[in-house]
Amino acid sequence: MIEVRNLQVRYGERLVADVPELDVGPGECVAIVGESGSGKTTTLMALLGLTEGAHVTGNIRIGGSEDLRSVRGSKAALVMQSPQSALSPTTRLGTLMRRALKRHGIAQTGMNDAVEAVMLDPDILRRYPHEVSGGQAQRFAIALAIALGAEVILADEPTSALDVTVQAEVVGVLRRLREERGLAVLLVSHDLALVSTIADRVLVMKDGQVVESGPAASVLAEPAHPYTRELLEALP
Repeated sequence: MIEVRNLQVRYGERLVADVPELDVGPGECVAIVGESGSGKTTTLMALLGLTEGAHVTGNIRIGGSEDLRSVRGSKAALVMQSPQSALSPTTRLGTLMRRALKRHGIAQTGMNDAVEAVMLDPDILRRYPHEVSGGQAQRFAIALAIALGAEVILADEPTSALDVTVQAEVVGVLRRLREERGLAVLLVSHDLALVSTIADRVLVMKDGQVVESGPAASVLAEPAHPYTRELLEALP
């Protein structure tokens, strides 16, 4: 679903992300982890062609296509840290979803199914963004991706603004969608405890470079790079 080779992102002369290889298959979750400024979010945004002002080189294919604009919002969906900030406060969630579906030429008949797939009551479509919790807003963002027919979800710190209980709910939804629908998930996070509960593989980034990668169980249990060990030691 995602194939990346020799991705480099530069702003001027500064190299901010260098990812030699990144693959995410159907039903798989790959996590990019690292501290702030490590290049993980820049990498994710580059995959969707959203790094304005940057010089991006390398090969990126999502859903078999190199045309990132054509897959963005349909085959590939971005789930942000705080989805409520991206939703119009004066528009009901159902109206927002219908507009998105209409823009992509997709029938609106599957709206309730998409909402129910993320464990929400369809009545939520009548509410305004300020009338739902952070966890509900996050699950609505995932439901919108499903309604649009997304095969890939790119999630940027999707649970960092949520409390622990709600984090578990969102992670549970993503895990179930991977299993039931073969959804591919690329997760950006600094939370290694969270990553250990959902990721199949991990890329660890520091100062724009991938310093370690491999199966999540191996990397998190027996890290080879000192930086990865530092991240694990910082866990509460």
